[in-house]
Amino acid sequence: MEELKQVNCKELQQLNLFNNKLVGGIPEAICNLSKLEELYLGNNQLIGEIPKKMNHLQNLKVLSFPMNNLTGSIPATIFNISSLLNISLSNNNLSGSQCIQLQVISLAYNDFTGSIPSGIGNLVELQRLSLQNNSFTGEIPQLLFNISSLRFLNLAVNNLEGEIPSNLSHCRELRVLSLSFNQFTGGIPQAIGSLSNLEELYLSHNKLTGGIPREIGNLSNLNILQLSSNGISGPIPAEIFNNHLSGSIPKEIGNLSKLEKIYLGTNSLIGSIPTSFGSLPSSIGTWLSDLEGLFIAGNEFSGIIPMSISNMSKLTVLGLSANSFTGNVGFLTSLTNCKFLKNLWIGNNPFKGTLPNSLGNLPIALESFIASACQFRGTIPTRIGNLTNLIWLDLGANDLTGSIPTTLGRLKKLQKLHIVGNRLRGSIPNDLCHLKNLGYLHLSSNKLSGSIPSFGNMKSITTLDLSKNLVSEFVMACDKNNRTQSWKTKRDNMEIPTPIDSWLPGTHEKISHQQLLYATNDFGEDNLIGKGSQGMFRFRILNIMIDVASALEYLHHDCSSLVVHCDLKPNNVLLDDDMVAHVADFGITKLLTKTESMQQTKTLGTIGYMAPAEHGSDGIVSTKSDVYSYGILLMEVFSRKKPMDEMFTGDLTLKTWVESLSNSVIQVVDANLLRREDEDLATKLSCLSSIMALALACTTDSPEERLNMKDAVVELKKSRMKLLM
Repeated sequence: MEELKQVNCKELQQLNLFNNKLVGGIPEAICNLSKLEELYLGNNQLIGEIPKKMNHLQNLKVLSFPMNNLTGSIPATIFNISSLLNISLSNNNLSGSQCIQLQVISLAYNDFTGSIPSGIGNLVELQRLSLQNNSFTGEIPQLLFNISSLRFLNLAVNNLEGEIPSNLSHCRELRVLSLSFNQFTGGIPQAIGSLSNLEELYLSHNKLTGGIPREIGNLSNLNILQLSSNGISGPIPAEIFNNHLSGSIPKEIGNLSKLEKIYLGTNSLIGSIPTSFGSLPSSIGTWLSDLEGLFIAGNEFSGIIPMSISNMSKLTVLGLSANSFTGNVGFLTSLTNCKFLKNLWIGNNPFKGTLPNSLGNLPIALESFIASACQFRGTIPTRIGNLTNLIWLDLGANDLTGSIPTTLGRLKKLQKLHIVGNRLRGSIPNDLCHLKNLGYLHLSSNKLSGSIPSFGNMKSITTLDLSKNLVSEFVMACDKNNRTQSWKTKRDNMEIPTPIDSWLPGTHEKISHQQLLYATNDFGEDNLIGKGSQGMFRFRILNIMIDVASALEYLHHDCSSLVVHCDLKPNNVLLDDDMVAHVADFGITKLLTKTESMQQTKTLGTIGYMAPAEHGSDGIVSTKSDVYSYGILLMEVFSRKKPMDEMFTGDLTLKTWVESLSNSVIQVVDANLLRREDEDLATKLSCLSSIMALALACTTDSPEERLNMKDAVVELKKSRMKLLM
């Protein structure tokens, strides 16, 4: 660097001598380059101290001297360079205990001692702080985590101690946090779960104790989690799973002789299951003999499941769902050795083949068996009725044929039976009616026929779906006088009949235009909504909507259990021969006790009719969910606009459109219902305005502010009286 002593380039703004073989000290002449903004001298062989006159470089933004042999302390005068944004002095032999107010500080791999200055917390623009591989001692300053802009913090390989400050939650922008190889004690703070942008967390080789906080599961962007070599105890929380791991499972995992549970679910792991999972010599019980749980669902594993997996005799959970396993399922027969097995999940794998009759020899302890979407053919094994402790059975979305075995009636503890989407034939066995604990019965989309058995003894049933079969269907309905009716309709195809499905639902068969004219006492076309099979007089429409409201009133207020339909829409309102409306299709209905006001569900209604707030991520439904759907239905039949009409895009919905025109109802309702030349225009306007106001009152965003169906019926009848006067 001797040649630079005479440097006199006063206009120089950037000097980059990085990655050369420069020797000697840094000449003070560099400090005379007053316009210098960027100075790169890294990866050379420079020695000596940093010149104290560096503060003369008042325009300096970047000072980069890493990977040299510089010694001494960092000059305090550098603190006065207000323009400095980035300083990198890592991999030198610098000493002292002073840090700098910057956006980026890199002092790694030096010999700094003492505590980290608390004043570093005043660096409000700091984004990156690298102090690893020094000899800092003491606790982390609380003020350090007041730097909300901090993205990268590496304090690893020092002698720091004390507890990890809980106020680290203030650093919401943090991507990388490395505190490994220190002497930290106490527990992992729960507040760490609020660092939603965190991608890498290193806490290994400390003296941390306690459990792994479940809040770590909130870190959805986390890629790396290192907690090894601590004193952490307790269970691994389920919340930390669902990651993006890839590659294959190393065969060496079989060497973990004390391992009790393996959970690798919902990643992108590939390959086959290591044979070491099952290679357990029965004579010595080594390797994975203590394994109780194996959960690798939601990956990309392929190949055949080895028979030797059954040698893990202590298994209670075996989760293999949602992979690409193929081949026969002979391993199911071998699982008789796993006498403690309670949960067996193999769904969403392309196994093909048939379910063996030896399925009935599975451990008597089995409580849940999920084998949906496996492309299974053949019949349901009759010996499945031997699994008398079964609580949940799911064989849906396969290609099963034959009939439903009557032996299912032996499963007295069964709570959930799901055999949707197969090709099962025959009648629904009466034996199912004896399952008093059954709450969820889904047999839809098969070819079942015959009459439906009486489910009166099934006191726990909350969800019953027999749709898209060939059975005779009982439809729960109410007339205008709130009397329950049992309305039996013969189903001769797999579709629910929807005769006037383009705007209002149907009867048992398609209704012609002439039939509608007859049903409406030969009112002419001018008094009908639209043309063809869609016409209907306004008074008849109002009566139909009162029928529907009365049915909901009965379900919500007069049944022994509160009934929430959950899917009210035109296709689920049927008209009988007298044009009386009946609410039908109770496939996803929820039953609430008198003490319940709402219930959580994952079964959603139809888009456009369901209340958006209730049917969000929590799936909360109540009677007010039906009220919302009724309000949308009311708007639809009087405006002849569907919720999914192509005119409704972006923020414009049927509801917001009606709301925006609440003072001009003539622009909302169907043109055939209201004409400016009508003699009784004022009466009609008043009536239809009341109906639209009622519809809006039923669809308020807050469920608590919506009308109940008792009040809705009263208001509708008032509107009808206006038309009769």
